[in-house]
Amino acid sequence: MKDTKSLLLMLLSAGLIATWVYHLYDKTVYAHRRTEVYIKDSVAVAEGIRDSLQKLYSGTISDLGTRLDSTASNADSLQNALSQKMGQIRNLQQEINGILNKKGATKEELANARMKIDQLQSLVHQLRTQNKSMEDEQKRLSLVMDQLNGDIRGLQQNIQKLGDENRELTEKINAASVFVASEVSLSAIMVRGSREEETSSARKTRKFVVTFRVQNNVNAYANAELFMVLTGPDGQVIQNPIWDSGTMDTRNEGRKQYSIKVHFEYDKGDSKKLLFSLNADSYPKGTYLLQLYHNGYMIGQASKKLG
Repeated sequence: MKDTKSLLLMLLSAGLIATWVYHLYDKTVYAHRRTEVYIKDSVAVAEGIRDSLQKLYSGTISDLGTRLDSTASNADSLQNALSQKMGQIRNLQQEINGILNKKGATKEELANARMKIDQLQSLVHQLRTQNKSMEDEQKRLSLVMDQLNGDIRGLQQNIQKLGDENRELTEKINAASVFVASEVSLSAIMVRGSREEETSSARKTRKFVVTFRVQNNVNAYANAELFMVLTGPDGQVIQNPIWDSGTMDTRNEGRKQYSIKVHFEYDKGDSKKLLFSLNADSYPKGTYLLQLYHNGYMIGQASKKLG
């Protein structure tokens, strides 16, 4: 198809050259004729040139139409790159049509039409080349995008893996930073004169005594913080402003009320025994539950039943 069109253009160009040669010959041989005859011959030559240009233009427009149809389907992606050339092509079409449709067009106007057809052919060629380049670029970009999508999927998998490993490592670090509690005891104490004795009687209880040991072989703490939660028989956390009661964040239970917060210094590896007293306003009958929390984790518990 391309070779046929090229051959057609060559034949049309040859016809155009022959026409101009004929015109020059006609001007030389018949220069002595009357002005009326000269004008008539010039008009005939102009009409012949216009017919040749019309055929050349029609062929160009036909090829252009095919290209424009193909270009229109990709207009969304190529709009910015092609809009300027499309505007130039439309302007040239209007200008060429204006000249070729004009009755009695002069040689100068027809020569201008020929120049504009050359410009139009150049733009059509550029458009064809640009479309081919765009198609090649789109194929290349498609391959790049496929590779990029694969890289992204791989990266997401690596991020997920690293996230899982980071969470596991964080859990291990958090677990390593938590005290191990042992020998946790909750005792009810009654007072007889100057002596204190353990009791199971709610009526005789005057205070609770909490004892336990903590140990951590990884960390030392200049100011370790530990929370004690004492829950009464009614299921409510026993709190007292004097104990510095409040709420804390836990790892598995969300926000939780606590009874007392204690601070102490700790040396790594020590088995440290702690003892605290809790004085409530009253001690109803039932089971009391003590829970110990460090860094949001419950590390130990004990219970005491009063009758």
